[in-house]
Amino acid sequence: MRAPDQATRSNAGPSDAALVLAARAGEAWAQEALFRRHAPMVNGLAFRLMGRDADVDDLVQDAFVIAFGRLHSLDDPQAFGGWLGSIVVRTAGKVIRRRVLLERLGLRRRRDPIDIDTLATRVAGPDVGAELQRIYERLEKLPAEQRIAFLLRRVEGMELEEVARATGVSLATAKRRIAAAQQAVERWVDRERQ
Repeated sequence: MRAPDQATRSNAGPSDAALVLAARAGEAWAQEALFRRHAPMVNGLAFRLMGRDADVDDLVQDAFVIAFGRLHSLDDPQAFGGWLGSIVVRTAGKVIRRRVLLERLGLRRRRDPIDIDTLATRVAGPDVGAELQRIYERLEKLPAEQRIAFLLRRVEGMELEEVARATGVSLATAKRRIAAAQQAVERWVDRERQ
């Protein structure tokens, strides 16, 4: 993932590798520094994947708890940002699948509407916001795996290899998921034009 690497280089202070090593040694200040450094990236990614902020805070906290609990399994301490992003992606997938299941069983009310005002930048016009609203509403109907792969590729701008790595699947599987989501979006667009 490109964003975490760029953020790491621009921050003053110890490198991610140094912070990870200190955190592994039990230094609470190092965990806090990693959290402060990567929280904006994690929060943004979680928000764009979830489409609303109702569960974003929990997702961010869960991702950091998982990451700090598994810190010893990180092979390359300098790759903390990308590794953390993968944890966010996988955790978001679990949350989305759980939501859908609970809704189907009648144990959870219908999801809150997408918060397009927050998703779209302030400079985007109302027509762009309306289009984003329609796209996110449709993407919510897709299986979680397709939705996440599509958003990582089309919204986050990840390369196919990065999508595969972040979602923990093969390159071929990532391509299939993105293609399936793209076809669904194109079908919806075609139906609207008729």
